[in-house]
Amino acid sequence: MIKLFLDIETLPGDEAMRSQIEAEMTPPSHLSRPERIRQWEEEERPAAVEKKFRDAALQGHSGRIFCVGYIREEDEAGAVAGVLTGEEAAILRSFWKLAEDVDLFVGYNILSFDMRYIWQRSVVHGVRPSRALSLALYRNDPIYDVMWEWTKWGKNPVSLDALARALGLPSPKGLIHGSNVYDFVKAGEHQEVYDYCLRDVQATRAIYRKMNFLGQDISA
Repeated sequence: MIKLFLDIETLPGDEAMRSQIEAEMTPPSHLSRPERIRQWEEEERPAAVEKKFRDAALQGHSGRIFCVGYIREEDEAGAVAGVLTGEEAAILRSFWKLAEDVDLFVGYNILSFDMRYIWQRSVVHGVRPSRALSLALYRNDPIYDVMWEWTKWGKNPVSLDALARALGLPSPKGLIHGSNVYDFVKAGEHQEVYDYCLRDVQATRAIYRKMNFLGQDISA
């Protein structure tokens, strides 16, 4: 069986999107007094624009993929790790090439985020997926969502960091995390983001293996 463990890092759109958000941002409707509107314009509006711009990274129609980390594991051939980088369309083409013969896709919150986002961005760029993958919930084949399998589709999903720690595994988190990826990219620290993305994949794989009792003595 060929398994593909994966994680994506995303960014908001370009600066033109920020300008559009800024142009469309208006005071909240509950503000009526001129002095309060002036205060909002001066003190609160910049932060509101920035938050909306950064939140655009969370949606496939408004964000973009910066990189895809992966570990491709084959039963007999072992595992190969890497990070797909470059122009987004090229990343997508490389991903779907990598996915052609995969039996099981594994990720953390992969059903609601990563795989959905990859498909949406593929549509945006006109990159035809090599596979027709259903994102239907309540199943674990051909997409195994570690987060939902841990909760058994219950409430209160746990973070990757918290679950890794609970299982006695190294946390993938450090100075960089999902909410500040944009800052690292803007500062030109791309390799740090690539390394962080791959650490998330490695942690996901370790959790998957522990949850499925792979490589462990379970005779006792």
